[in-house]
Amino acid sequence: MMSTSINSSSTRDSRKTGIDDPGYDGSSGSRGGCNDLKSMARGFEDFPVGTRLVSNASSVITAEAIINFAREFDPQIFHLDPRLAHETIFRGLAASGWHTAGVSMRLFVDTMNVAGGIVGMGVDELKWPNAVRPGDELRLEIEILQARHSKSRPGYGIIRIHNVTKNQRGEVVQSFMANAMLPVRSSRA
Repeated sequence: MMSTSINSSSTRDSRKTGIDDPGYDGSSGSRGGCNDLKSMARGFEDFPVGTRLVSNASSVITAEAIINFAREFDPQIFHLDPRLAHETIFRGLAASGWHTAGVSMRLFVDTMNVAGGIVGMGVDELKWPNAVRPGDELRLEIEILQARHSKSRPGYGIIRIHNVTKNQRGEVVQSFMANAMLPVRSSRA
């Protein structure tokens, strides 16, 4: 099995964010402009079966980010009110699973670093076995389970991935399997 650690230079270590990052301006960070991104970013060929990637960057989840996300997208008491959340099944403030998914997606995109993007084709077995709490620092682990060229879309490959998001204690806070389509390098030349 191939093991690869990716340096996600466009993501700051220990970002104190939720789903959006006020410091992120949409630029490619240290990767340079669009032409540099094409030459430096990865393609389908860079992800053979057995590849393992770990996000070099992490995201620290704040109570404010949990509450802000919940107000807009998942307005349940255990995501909104730290005091009342103690009376719920979570026994304290907990991030929405969808908030965790959004943060994990950011870590995934930054770690994979694919010019032209990665198109999700479906997610299986999405699980949130442990709650994300204020102060948790999330990291993502990716494993490529399958890889093949697309039969219907020349210039693209399809990968099957297993993504696991863990907190600073190594506890799994999210896991899922997914299929995704991404461009082959030769189609971007």
